[in-house]
Amino acid sequence: RKQRILSTIQNSEELRRGAIEQLERARAQLRKVEVEADEYRTNGYSEIEREKVNLINATCDSLELLENFKNETIFFEQQRTINQVRQQIFQQALQRALGTLNSCLNSEFHFRTISANIGILGSVEEITD
Repeated sequence: RKQRILSTIQNSEELRRGAIEQLERARAQLRKVEVEADEYRTNGYSEIEREKVNLINATCDSLELLENFKNETIFFEQQRTINQVRQQIFQQALQRALGTLNSCLNSEFHFRTISANIGILGSVEEITD
């Protein structure tokens, strides 16, 4: 009976050692998995941060391009408006010059017509004398 009890104790001791070894292996595996999880989290957060920085930079670049396009559009619109005003002023100046020229020509035409009529009347007077 002692032998059986001793054998049972030895078996129990071997089972306990096996269980302890399994527990140690499981703990080692758990530590390894925890380290890998921490690395994955760290790398994941780093990747997220990189993506965030890239997105912010891309957004800043897009905003800068949009600002440049806006400024160019404003400049072109200003130039177009300035050119329209210049064209209108030039057109008005030409119309005034044409009006002045026509007025002068009309005055000259009337003066010559009157002079011609006086000349004709003078000729008619000489003929009648």
